[in-house]
Amino acid sequence: MPNRRSVKSIDDRPTDAHVRSRDYLGQPDIDRLLAAAKKGRHGVRDHLLILMMFRHGLRVSEAIALRRRDVDLEQSRIWITRLKNGLSVEQPVAGDELRAIKRWLARRDDALPWLFVSERKLPLTRQAVNYIVGTAGTRAGLERVYPHMLRHSCGFALANKGRDLRVIQDYLGHRDPRHTAHYTRTAAHRFDDLW
Repeated sequence: MPNRRSVKSIDDRPTDAHVRSRDYLGQPDIDRLLAAAKKGRHGVRDHLLILMMFRHGLRVSEAIALRRRDVDLEQSRIWITRLKNGLSVEQPVAGDELRAIKRWLARRDDALPWLFVSERKLPLTRQAVNYIVGTAGTRAGLERVYPHMLRHSCGFALANKGRDLRVIQDYLGHRDPRHTAHYTRTAAHRFDDLW
């Protein structure tokens, strides 16, 4: 067949974008958001917070509940305590994330147990996380960005990489696979090489 075109998707748009509102960010937008977070007053902390919320699919309450003891720097692992009756799991920490954690901990001069603290040496609040993520989104030139969007972005990113539904389910701590299925249902790659 001469003049046959490749129609592989080069973006992260869901196949049903015309039906549902976009509640996640693709990798280019995540990269812009992370770069913008670094430019804030508490850039080291804010960048790490957003990176971890995206990479581990953390809910706000899970992120602010993280403790220093949950992070094993020697083994590059983190214990994620899921809420809403989710499955708690140990997850790997990638090299760039590990370096960001070490950078943040090196700046701290306290022995407080929480991983993320405010400048007043208190654990971050839900409102603070909403503000941090929203401000980074505005700075990045993105339309309304909110924390739970990072959890959805994690699910869609894993689905777009072709990860198995069960792996995504366990990674996000879902007990019911129906909560995970919409990530794979909208993954653009699922129709690649069908014929």
